Amino acid sequence: MKGTIYGYARVSTMEQKEDRQIFALREKGVDESNIYLDKISGKDFNRKMYRLLTQKLRPGDLLYVKSIDRLGRNYRDIIEQWRFLTMEKQIDIVILDMSLLDTRKGKDLMGTFLSDIVLQVLSFVAENERVNIRQRQREGIAMAKRRGIHLGRPLKKLPSKFVQIYDQWWRRQITGKEAARRCRMPLSTFYRKAKEHRDAIERN
Repeated sequence: MKGTIYGYARVSTMEQKEDRQIFALREKGVDESNIYLDKISGKDFNRKMYRLLTQKLRPGDLLYVKSIDRLGRNYRDIIEQWRFLTMEKQIDIVILDMSLLDTRKGKDLMGTFLSDIVLQVLSFVAENERVNIRQRQREGIAMAKRRGIHLGRPLKKLPSKFVQIYDQWWRRQITGKEAARRCRMPLSTFYRKAKEHRDAIERN
């Protein structure tokens, strides 16, 4: 009896588009109801839709994935999941972007050997790219900080009378609580801004 055809797609964030992956899966005849999509990082396999998919799979089923990095980005996890799907679940997997990764072909010893080599190389490349992306992000953040560029939420502007209120507080003419009230900010924020202002004065 012929098995069911499934498709798996993944993008890393809610903003990213999965259209190309879905289109490629549909071109292979995968029914829309059998396409499972996760919008989450590929660092591990703790994904809601992927787990649901593996529960549905039965021996003889066929799973299409657009590329190996859509399956995952962790080298050891990809290898482990590949063996879990092909050996324990006894399904076939086809990676559309890499014709050698098609378990329907070459089920003899040489075919399996070649597939294993290709899988390991591509899995390593996928993980290495993930590591490189994180390194580039860290380097970009460091460079931005050195240039004085603020990353994250936009900084709130200080009240126009902050310096005047700060001076009154510094001379103990008003309390910190009163200064924070006049600046319309929490007391802890006022103290932090006051310290930053004082540090800037001392540097100059």
